[in-house]
Amino acid sequence: MLSRMAPRDVPAVRVAAVGVLRSMAASHHRVQLTPQMMGHAIRLKATAAPSAASIGHRSETIKEVHGSEKVNMGELLAPSDPFINRHLGPSPADVDAMCKVIGAKDLDELISLTIPDRVRTNIPLDLPDARMGEAGALTLLKSIVSKNVVAKNFIGMGYHGTHVPGVIGRNLLENPGWYTAYTPYQAEISQGRLESLVNYQTLVCELTGMEIANASLLDEGTAAAEAMAMVARTVNSKAKNQFFASADVHPQSLDVMRTRAHNFGMELVVGDHRTTDFSSMTKLCGALVQYPDTNGLFHDFSGVASALHKNGAHLVVAADPLALVAAKPPKEFGADIVVGSMQRFGVPMWFGGPSAAYMATKKKQVRRMPGRIIGESIDRHGNPAYRLTLQTREQHIRLEKATSNVCTAQVLLANMAGMYAVFHRKDGLQRIARRVHGLAQLFANELGMLGIPLLSATDFFDTVALASAPAKPAALVEALQAKQLNCRALNDTHVTVSFDETHLEADVKQLVAALQTAGVGKSGAGSKAVDVDGELPAAFARTSPFLEQKIFNSIRSETEMMRYIHTLQLKDLALDKSMISLGSCTMKLNSVSSLAPCSWPEIANIHPFAPASNTKGYVEMLESLEQYLVSCTGFAACSLQPTSGASGEYAGLLVIREYLKSIGQGQRNVCIIPRSAHGTNPASAAMCGMKIKWIDDAKGMDLKEFKAMCEDHKDTLAALMVTYPSTRAFFEDNIQEICQIVHDNGGQVYMDGANMNAQLGLTSPEIIGSDVCHLNLHKTFSIPHGGGGPGLGPICVRAHLAPHLPNHGIVSPSSGGTLGAVSAAPWGQAGIACIPWMFCTMLGPKGITDSARYAILNANYLKARLEPHYQIIATNANNKCSHEFIIDCSDLRRKAGIVEEDIAKRLQDYGFHAPSMSWPVPHSLMVEPTESEDKAELDRFCDAMISIREEIKKIEQGVWPPEDNPLKMAPHTQSEVCATEWTHPYSREEAAFPAPWLLKRGKFWPSTGRVDNALGDKKLKLRHEH
Repeated sequence: MLSRMAPRDVPAVRVAAVGVLRSMAASHHRVQLTPQMMGHAIRLKATAAPSAASIGHRSETIKEVHGSEKVNMGELLAPSDPFINRHLGPSPADVDAMCKVIGAKDLDELISLTIPDRVRTNIPLDLPDARMGEAGALTLLKSIVSKNVVAKNFIGMGYHGTHVPGVIGRNLLENPGWYTAYTPYQAEISQGRLESLVNYQTLVCELTGMEIANASLLDEGTAAAEAMAMVARTVNSKAKNQFFASADVHPQSLDVMRTRAHNFGMELVVGDHRTTDFSSMTKLCGALVQYPDTNGLFHDFSGVASALHKNGAHLVVAADPLALVAAKPPKEFGADIVVGSMQRFGVPMWFGGPSAAYMATKKKQVRRMPGRIIGESIDRHGNPAYRLTLQTREQHIRLEKATSNVCTAQVLLANMAGMYAVFHRKDGLQRIARRVHGLAQLFANELGMLGIPLLSATDFFDTVALASAPAKPAALVEALQAKQLNCRALNDTHVTVSFDETHLEADVKQLVAALQTAGVGKSGAGSKAVDVDGELPAAFARTSPFLEQKIFNSIRSETEMMRYIHTLQLKDLALDKSMISLGSCTMKLNSVSSLAPCSWPEIANIHPFAPASNTKGYVEMLESLEQYLVSCTGFAACSLQPTSGASGEYAGLLVIREYLKSIGQGQRNVCIIPRSAHGTNPASAAMCGMKIKWIDDAKGMDLKEFKAMCEDHKDTLAALMVTYPSTRAFFEDNIQEICQIVHDNGGQVYMDGANMNAQLGLTSPEIIGSDVCHLNLHKTFSIPHGGGGPGLGPICVRAHLAPHLPNHGIVSPSSGGTLGAVSAAPWGQAGIACIPWMFCTMLGPKGITDSARYAILNANYLKARLEPHYQIIATNANNKCSHEFIIDCSDLRRKAGIVEEDIAKRLQDYGFHAPSMSWPVPHSLMVEPTESEDKAELDRFCDAMISIREEIKKIEQGVWPPEDNPLKMAPHTQSEVCATEWTHPYSREEAAFPAPWLLKRGKFWPSTGRVDNALGDKKLKLRHEH
């Protein structure tokens, strides 16, 4: 347990770093290996060329050139690709000029005026020295993950090899026009990915037979848990508080469901669906089955569905989407909800994630369904337009009464899966499904001829379960692993082998030969041959039409596919076009060097349950990343398992509950939350069975009121959830006193890490007094937002909480403690963990700290420039904001009838995404520029905002009417501006080209006019019909 309670050494990473440096020293990269490199930390010092006699014990060499000029050989010969200058936007000259506008002598003084001295730290972060450069960091990571073994995978369990079509990999996954976009709250500049997500929702509906689907969830296990919670909301969960799960459901899903059920008052009953008497279970609200099940077998669940429905309960089916191409859809045997993972539709395994999970259900359940939903409405011209539908269900609106805490989902991966279906077409998907089933049939046929008994010789799709006798399953699997053939020991008697589209006929022969060598089935007699025709048994075969929509039957060539993806991309505004100043969203640079490793086979093609001998490089990278995050937070331990920020909140609160139970304080269930908190905070607390007490912090936390509230609940107080710096955009002076009051009354402090970008290296969650925090690696640590996911939300904790971190029932991570699984995979979304690893390695202690310094600089510069024109609220005593600030638009509403939405839409005409609207202050805009924007881009944004303010003055003065002006009509589309008729009292130039840079840099045209949100919620159209 000590390994979880104190920062671990990472010797393997250190050895790899030294190896890279030796290689660099032997080539044109001249470096010095210092004692620190060999010791407790990785310090990569770029200096002079090492001598032949003693590499690692030289100081930098200064030489005189031409008698007078001195040259530092270390600087001269150091790698020429440092990342820090590529990540930070402002130049040194820009910094000086910006500080002058702000009214600070220099950046150091600005930081002193912004962050209270009592929470400041001067201790450098324990991170790699960044002077190895981008190429050096990539070389180091390659040396680590090369320890992985990319074996042939036959494990299955919901994770499969797949071919990512090159046209999708290059033009979507690796395209900043797709991966740097944000969640499509601004529909007019998000029509491309919204259309793609409707493709995805339609695909899921067609495969499952259900009426509606959401736009993705985090993984299959959490989707199953969400379905269980959804069923509980549908029935009277006080009277019906039992949920059944078949023992043949994938075990990782059962693990996640156990954790979820335990903490919101649901009894999870795991058993055999074939023998359970559902009619006698009067408290049963629903049941989950797997189709095909974890043994690989199909079952007819129509009897289960009938029994459940007679008892007022619901049937949830976890279904393999590729199997559904060939198999009877769950709707036809009575499913009420269908969940699953779309990973095998062109998304790599990535050691467990990310991939898009799905949920589909009946239309009448739409308001109970968790996750984002895309629907169709019309714009102000009457043209069809897509938008986020029914947001009033979600956590940012309904808080603790939301359907779920889901915020970040898996949009980028959902778009990949949808595009996979578009690219392959219906007939291509059918061909893939038949081929995969044909491989499994061929394997079963070969086993039958060898006399090896099977669980079933016919009722399977891609997975064949075989008796391992005379060998034990574990021993047989180990023998196959030695030949780089990874299979699954199903139980004490059987092994399963699962096929996917990456397998070949030769793989079947290799497997059969390996089984013969292992002595399996030698004493048995051959059985009847299996027809190898790619067809499922008639009892399970799909007969109903599906995927008849044009989008799944029209694109044939790669040229067409490339153009379709590009056409959608042109409709969206992402970071490839301009800065995105969304407050509390941290839309910073997502560097190519950080992202490139995601496509390496050693990272992309590893199964999450591969044997430990295959995953040494992955584990080494993940554990070193954990230590980087431990250093950044000041805490003792870290778990990478949570798959989003909201998932991290849920996990962190559960860790607190586990700890309190361990010390005999399990009755503590009160969670205090400030009114300014992110909506996920109360939603997560509700999921953990906590009672929420709100406290107003409109003018900062009132210590007297807060202390009284804590004392009133001193016997039941479990936690305070707090964000630092405050969501109101400043560092509160009394944060340590606030945390101490909680501790004095028996509670723990949970810090929401949404604003961690302002803390990096300057202060820490440990210093302020919190006990646990989550980190949004898709914000602070540069994982791209992907248009609404993926994310990564690890939690870091103090030593006393470390024994209670999330664990996993199949593969236990070294950080694992007493808490059950919160995600389907042991390390969550491990496939994108290389991005924050590269971010930390390339920036090092100084670069990471400067990220926070420059983020604070850029925000205060924008604030200083906009302060004469707008009302800025919630700064500290020195009139300084943190890394973001809030513009109050309420006076504009009174004077001109202009609301924050009007400014947001008008910014689109200037080529900018809007700041966050109406949160945490009503009628406001929250602006966060991040450290990656240069002064020129910041000035363009300021000029746009100032120009808009001048436009508002014209409305105030009566020059433009209140209902027909550039703000109320915004955004303006190209078709409108180019139309023959123009009836507005302002010119076409004022509408579409209000700033000079739009002609010089190129005009971004919103593809639709302002979307009618109310109509979209009234008339739900959530899928393509034709």
